[in-house]
Amino acid sequence: MSPMLIIAKREFKSYFDSPLAYVVICLSFLVLGAFFFLVGGGFWQVDRATVSRMFELAPLGLAFLVVPVITMRLIAEEKRSGTLEMLITLPVKDSDVIMGKYLGAFGMLMVLVLATAAYPLVMFKWPWNLGPLDTGPVFAGYFGLTLFCATAAAIGLLLSSLTESQSIAFFLTVFTLIVLWFTGSLARWVGGTVGSVLNFIAFDTRLAGFARGLIDTRDVVFFLSVTATCLVVSFRALERRKWA
Repeated sequence: MSPMLIIAKREFKSYFDSPLAYVVICLSFLVLGAFFFLVGGGFWQVDRATVSRMFELAPLGLAFLVVPVITMRLIAEEKRSGTLEMLITLPVKDSDVIMGKYLGAFGMLMVLVLATAAYPLVMFKWPWNLGPLDTGPVFAGYFGLTLFCATAAAIGLLLSSLTESQSIAFFLTVFTLIVLWFTGSLARWVGGTVGSVLNFIAFDTRLAGFARGLIDTRDVVFFLSVTATCLVVSFRALERRKWA
């Protein structure tokens, strides 16, 4: 097994060695379920067989809590405890460390995302059958949610690599993801050239099509580009510390 996969496996298992993974998953289900079924009339007010509301709410919940909690310790904790120096002196590449940490966090996020599949399965397949569900928007929504998780995890990893404090990494990640999410609303208020630029980088605008069942290659390329950029900058940040 390559060093990258060993680090990824260790990072992924570490979430389940503590109550963190279980608390995050249970709390996420509780909050998502409350908003999906109850707030503003919820699913029952929509009065049609769709789970599009879930794909509108899930990214916001991930940005507010889940992604920052999962990514804040990736590099910051290694720096604080002094294990980062030991790790980078081992016969592993800096890129293996970054990608291993990233894949471990991304894997944890995907466990949570895949767990939400219980909603459409239970509601529209078994034991309930609330109506015929159009699977196209469901698959597109999960694809968009996967891209969002990939990008958000990369942003969280980058911010964690820039500080030795988990708390600072947490709040920086929350702030960054929330700003990128609500930039779309600001763009509609500002308008003009500035509004177009803000709309271009807005996460909520980019994910809106996926929730409706539309997969735009421009949105796919955007998320993949941001992910790749954050990983490269994280690698450079780790490399610079090595030579400091």
